[in-house]
Amino acid sequence: MPIYFYSTKDAYGAFSNFSAHPFELDGQSWPTSEHYFQAQKFEDAPYREQIRAAHSPMIAARLGRSRAVPLRADWERVKDEVMLRAVRRKFESHPEIRALLVSTGDEHLIENAPNDSYWGCGKNGTGQNKLGQILMQVRQELREKP
Repeated sequence: MPIYFYSTKDAYGAFSNFSAHPFELDGQSWPTSEHYFQAQKFEDAPYREQIRAAHSPMIAARLGRSRAVPLRADWERVKDEVMLRAVRRKFESHPEIRALLVSTGDEHLIENAPNDSYWGCGKNGTGQNKLGQILMQVRQELREKP
């Protein structure tokens, strides 16, 4: 039976990029995986820092979606890898959510994001669910680690 996640308040809320599970990556501390992901869209260091320091993942997302600052030229090519690095580090850094992820067994993980058919399943459930796929990949990696 598939496991759907979206809100940080749900049973699997830790799977959301908005969940408050900070981690260290690239020599900096990140409040959420959303902060990290959105900041990586830009080469402009002060703007990346503004996103990292945002008071909430919603603000970080809003800043990351702005096109006032140009996206890095290779963003479309690297965004999946950036997300994988963030999700992997988040779950490596927190034993309780690592255990939650591994406890899902072989269930299909689906981000029930009605407005996102790339990272989530989209409005009609036919989206690419890239975040769910990355979570399942990280789950497999964590299972194989001692």
